Amino acid sequence: MKKAKMTLARDYIIGEIDKRIYGSFIEHLGRAVYGGIFEPGHPTADENSFRGDVTGLVKELNVTVVRYPGGNFVSGYNWEDGVGPVENRPARLELAWGSTEPNTFGTNEFAEWCKKADTECMMAVNLGTRGPDEARSLVEYCNHPNGTYLSDLRRSHGFEKPHGIKLWCLGNEMDGPWQMGSKTPFEYGRVATEASKLMKLTDPSIETVVCGSSYPGIKTFGEWETTVLDLAYDTAGYISLHSYYGNGENDIRNYLAKSLEMDSFIRSVVSICDYIKAKKHGKKDINLSFDEWNVWFHSGETKYEKWSKAPSILEDIYTFEDALLVGCLLITLLRHCDRVKIACLAQLVNVIAPIMTKTGGGVFRQTIFFPFMQASSYGRGKALLPVIDSPKYDSKDFTDVPVIEAIATLNDETDELTIFCVNKSTDDDVLLNVSLLGLDGFKPFEYTAMEGFGLKQTNDFGNDEVKPKIKPLPAVEKSSLELKLQPLSWNMLRLKK
Repeated sequence: MKKAKMTLARDYIIGEIDKRIYGSFIEHLGRAVYGGIFEPGHPTADENSFRGDVTGLVKELNVTVVRYPGGNFVSGYNWEDGVGPVENRPARLELAWGSTEPNTFGTNEFAEWCKKADTECMMAVNLGTRGPDEARSLVEYCNHPNGTYLSDLRRSHGFEKPHGIKLWCLGNEMDGPWQMGSKTPFEYGRVATEASKLMKLTDPSIETVVCGSSYPGIKTFGEWETTVLDLAYDTAGYISLHSYYGNGENDIRNYLAKSLEMDSFIRSVVSICDYIKAKKHGKKDINLSFDEWNVWFHSGETKYEKWSKAPSILEDIYTFEDALLVGCLLITLLRHCDRVKIACLAQLVNVIAPIMTKTGGGVFRQTIFFPFMQASSYGRGKALLPVIDSPKYDSKDFTDVPVIEAIATLNDETDELTIFCVNKSTDDDVLLNVSLLGLDGFKPFEYTAMEGFGLKQTNDFGNDEVKPKIKPLPAVEKSSLELKLQPLSWNMLRLKK
């Protein structure tokens, strides 16, 4: 049996965990909205046609913020199409995904759904085919109390109180040639700066997120961030990161090492943010919004009828090995919680999502649902910096990959210490010795693990077998405990003082 050691100390603090690190994403794409969160006539639908079974699982998942309405969709979206009487709303050709958008669900419906789902809105504005004027108009419509044309228009639509949306994305992936209205870094930096300025003049309480690179492998990565932040430093609070991970080569050792790729991406963007701060002689940090991340490779290029409404596309069915990687990625985000303040698992329902539905029928939790749910529910408070001595391995693309990936969180409000860890070894149990320094009195009260499943095993309607199982509690002796971690396992240990 392999051995590893982890030391946790109360004073070794990475930072406070912003609850918005446990966000997700709803785009007008495929069945994310229509047949996902919104389905008139569904047996569980409420008076707003929100699917109650889906809303219940979103609450169980403990999603803290949801980004909307895109994604590539937003770069061609006229927000005015999605407000007012439904019978007057126009259907449009949706160019990003080649479908027809009926606009029966829009800004007000989303704001109301967020209330039902106990989550916060993260609204994106169109800086592709539109610009700063339309962006500040949407802020006024959503957030101004009354007495102006746009605020009174919202009230005439049945929403007397402002929505009070505080978090705003300035476009989406504007570096990508696939994006409607794509721009050079200078072009985007200028329009994002002016949009953010006008939006904050409309409502000074909001926060804005500028677009970073659409993925770390694009040739302008680095140059894009530097140019955009040089222009937008004074008005923006965050820069976005997007990255998806896959196992197309069916190499589990290399696949589970891809959390190192996320780690490197975060460190690179942080260094650029700090360079711009130094160059500007600034006092504020630009923090990170990792507002698209997930596993995405199963569905590939889905064929569907062009211009159809809500086609079934990008509906990845996730496996046990995908849940292990999602666990590793969650640990990586928590390890950088001093700078990653917002993160969105993309997406929430049906489209590369932890929740799957059948239109008119049931719903089930995908394998990746469970690590996210556990992290969001119990990974609160402060993240502690673990000192880990672990065996390592080399893979196709990575060297010195730690077999044990772990993080711990300390919640002073509930007097709870939670340890999340993944054993990446394909063959060996690992005996993990955990030393608790300055954490006297903490005793285990819940230990679960996802382990022992086939790597390609999935869940389905009526079958959610791939999920955490309860394990016997370890004993704490002389401020330390031992966990026997099975090969290829996601583990959570909760301790209470």
